[in-house]
Amino acid sequence: MKILVLPGDGIGPEIAAATRTVLKALDRRFALGLAFEEREIGWAAYEACGTTLPEDVLEQARAVDGVILGPISHLDYPPRDQGGVNVSAAFRVKLDLFANIRPARTRPGVPHRGSEMDLVIVREATEGMYPDRNMARGIGEFMPDPDMALSVRKITRGACERIASAAFDLALLRHRRVTAVHKANNFIMTDGLFLEVVREVAAGYPSVELEEVIVDAMAALLVRDASRFDVVVATNFYADILSDLAAELAGGLGLAGSINANDEFCVAQAQHGSAPDIAGRDQANPTSLVLSAGMLLRWLGDKHSLDAFKEAAMVLDAIVDKVLANPQTRTGDLGGPLGTEAFALALVDEIGG
Repeated sequence: MKILVLPGDGIGPEIAAATRTVLKALDRRFALGLAFEEREIGWAAYEACGTTLPEDVLEQARAVDGVILGPISHLDYPPRDQGGVNVSAAFRVKLDLFANIRPARTRPGVPHRGSEMDLVIVREATEGMYPDRNMARGIGEFMPDPDMALSVRKITRGACERIASAAFDLALLRHRRVTAVHKANNFIMTDGLFLEVVREVAAGYPSVELEEVIVDAMAALLVRDASRFDVVVATNFYADILSDLAAELAGGLGLAGSINANDEFCVAQAQHGSAPDIAGRDQANPTSLVLSAGMLLRWLGDKHSLDAFKEAAMVLDAIVDKVLANPQTRTGDLGGPLGTEAFALALVDEIGG
């Protein structure tokens, strides 16, 4: 299996290297046959060739079996027409990675806020309120005059149907509960269409319970008792915010893995940002990207019916739990003494092989 590693900006190179170290250990133990390729994106690519995402990187991503995408500093990039491409958005749109899967789970011994939880937020990632991915040409945000800014939201039946189906399929493997998050009391047409389609999809899953919750109430309920939720499905903007909230309640964004996927491609991506303030200091917690890589292994195992990949993913998740449960094998953000590289080696010691 060929894995393309794109380290990214800030702490990206450090946590990507740590993740690669862990994957190599899993490869030795489970004989996965992993082969790694690496390319520059973000500021490193911009300095070399004038764009944060060289076009051939996307072509290379289409040719490999999976991608590991490090965090990027796209807020600081120059305008898109000057080479400052939002790499994450470009991957989601150009590879049609419509499902951004973001688990949030409390882990034994790791401090968290509020109730224990084990939920997954299923985020539609190719349209919605994001102006860089909702128009065929140009962007969906513009200023008719210096004192007026407008933004267009796009919700389509097809995108709603496939993200709802992804959520219900996942619920069949879990506790058979789906919560659809919306604001149809105000966004009557756009969220109304989303809810209409979710209900239609739900009819095909009679064993799965559907609940509908308004987005502001959902934020409050996550804080009050996140344990009541199983699979949460929402449009792009709502799910982006709620997944960060859930991750922080569960222990922090540094523990939040995620993948961007469809039936053909999968990109593992840490849920957090590039943290340039600690870049190069061996202080970053690589857990989020490590867990994302584990999700990629599970996706590959499911796609190709490879039990070794599925087992490797389960073992990695259990080992992360074990290492994090010991305060002496945590990174500094969780009150531990380890740096990025040492934490990766602690995981490797447990993997063995």
